[in-house]
Amino acid sequence: MSTTVTAADVKALRQRTGAGLMECKKALAESGGDQDKAFEALRANMGKKLGKLAERATSEGLIGQYIHATGKVGVLVQIECNTDFVAGNDIFKSFVNEVAMHIAGSPSTLYISDDEIPAELVEKELAFHVSQIEGNKPDDIKEKIAEGKMRKWKEEIVLLNQTHINETKHDSKTIEQLRADASTRTGENIVIKKFARFQIA
Repeated sequence: MSTTVTAADVKALRQRTGAGLMECKKALAESGGDQDKAFEALRANMGKKLGKLAERATSEGLIGQYIHATGKVGVLVQIECNTDFVAGNDIFKSFVNEVAMHIAGSPSTLYISDDEIPAELVEKELAFHVSQIEGNKPDDIKEKIAEGKMRKWKEEIVLLNQTHINETKHDSKTIEQLRADASTRTGENIVIKKFARFQIA
């Protein structure tokens, strides 16, 4: 017995995932009209496309903002995607808001990704950690110890490496994991472009 997929069903799934009309219709037909099963099927399929999504240029998106209740901390963040359709999607909007809120609560955040850290700063920090290692340890052991400390340092200053401040709500996922999840669910490349944090001491 064939399943009748209505336009309303397709629209609801598209709003939930950001996937194309035909993809949504096919997923619903194959799942017997079950929205949750169709959602999971699309999510799995989108996961395979993430590598390709990352190559797509972003030309749409939103400027998100968060002002703390005290009025003394505020954040602006620019996050981009591929289409205006996804820019208006609740999944994308939620991600933008969560990133802005996280930055507001993370004053040590200075960079979006590891690539933005100046090479000379990385070298200086590495040299510092190596110099702090006590004892006559072999160089390879010193390097491993220093690498661990460098990872911790980058978690403190690099946005994508940080666990979201609301660990319970987001299952201790990093901002990068949340970004990848939003990208998978919307079917588009999502890129955090810029942020600015303001605070009155």
